[in-house]
Amino acid sequence: MDEKNHSVNTSNKNQTKEYLKDWVPYRIKRYWAYAVATIIALAMPWITIGGNHLFLLSFDQKKLHLAGIAFDMQELYLMPFLLMLLFIGIFAVTAVGGRAWCGWACPQTIFRVIYRDGIETKLLGLHKRIKNKQKTPDMSKGENQIKKVIAILLWTILSFVAAADFLWFFVPPEDFFRYLSNPSEHLMLVGILIGIALFIVIDVVFIKEDFCVYICPYSRVQSVLYDEDTVMAVYDPIRGGDIYEGHGYQREKVYDKKKELLSANPTAECTTCESCVTICPTHIDIRKGLQLECINCLECVDACTSVMGALGKPSLVRWTSEKEGLRHAGKTNFFRGKVIAYAAVLFITLIALFAMGSTKENMLLNVNKTTRLYKILDTGVVQNSYIFLFTNTDSKEHTYFFEIVGNDDIKIVRPKEGFRLGAGKKKKKVVLLQTSKKLAKDKRKDVPIPVTIKAYAQDDKENIVVTRKTVFVYPRIDLVEK
Repeated sequence: MDEKNHSVNTSNKNQTKEYLKDWVPYRIKRYWAYAVATIIALAMPWITIGGNHLFLLSFDQKKLHLAGIAFDMQELYLMPFLLMLLFIGIFAVTAVGGRAWCGWACPQTIFRVIYRDGIETKLLGLHKRIKNKQKTPDMSKGENQIKKVIAILLWTILSFVAAADFLWFFVPPEDFFRYLSNPSEHLMLVGILIGIALFIVIDVVFIKEDFCVYICPYSRVQSVLYDEDTVMAVYDPIRGGDIYEGHGYQREKVYDKKKELLSANPTAECTTCESCVTICPTHIDIRKGLQLECINCLECVDACTSVMGALGKPSLVRWTSEKEGLRHAGKTNFFRGKVIAYAAVLFITLIALFAMGSTKENMLLNVNKTTRLYKILDTGVVQNSYIFLFTNTDSKEHTYFFEIVGNDDIKIVRPKEGFRLGAGKKKKKVVLLQTSKKLAKDKRKDVPIPVTIKAYAQDDKENIVVTRKTVFVYPRIDLVEK
């Protein structure tokens, strides 16, 4: 009998080694993902290409920097494409991997892990174990109160760093620190910085995962994006046994103890150890099925893997689809119609974004008529006045001028010479056009004459040139001849 037990124990140990020998917890993988996301977020505002940022939406300079190219506010036709990439990308990721964004890259989740697991648990020991997220520390103890204050102070410092990093995508770092050196002159920036940092502190320290459950709209949207092949944390009731009965949120727990579960289903493998429950940051029981509170952090998968692996069995909770992990109806289909459609739309949008971005104009020109339609001189000459707004969107200074194309009867009276305009600068020019020819003989109304303006940089006529269409208003002929 002893030899038999020894043989069984040896077999279980070998199976345990087999299941756990190459196992890397999802928690560790998530930490690496958090590190990469943090490095990208902190480094991106500092990266410049040719003097322009990798990504910057500057309200101060009224410019969008994208991949090292600066676009003026008048060129923000690119923003719809960026928003389409953002939202369609989120939809695609959700359809394939559920709330992978929430568990693996969302700042809210990263901040909570840093504060709860890093500062409170590992650094200060306020929580005894990372694996138990349900038990709160006894705050009646003076020692714990001091640790809590220290944790909040440390997180406040990090919150200001996070708030500053967020603002760097709207106010470039070189301007940000220059503005902060004179805070009295930039009270709005200082106020926004303090406000964002304060929100992060309140959110991470006091609101916690309730933000994911009750505030974030993404949890409400996800349900319409899921299908049977969407990958998520799934409990296997066929192997583990049904812990809950009913449907959706009306499901009721029917088994708390292993012996009760085995009496109803002798083959049930769930040990009812509740490890998957105590480790969940959003306080749900994954065995109840899909719930909007689940952020796909996969902590429950890690917990069950360690418990079942010790028994020489595969985990009852896996990162898989409902079709594969819940109903055992076949392998997950990653290349289904919905995913292919998302990929196609993303590809088309990306191509359109690059195509539109590659046609960037290095000079912008707005042509507007003044309130005075025309002026008639005693000699019968008719003049029209305009306001030309030039913007040099290139990275260096140029000398600009313009000419009328395809109409020799209308001449430029003012200005007579070109003018210089620095990189990123704007200038208004009052432009006077006139004609001594009788362009129309209508006795009843004024006649608009189409005019094409060609503006260019005199030092780079081939590359920096734009055309604009406007009208030259010619008065009734009786006004000209009187």
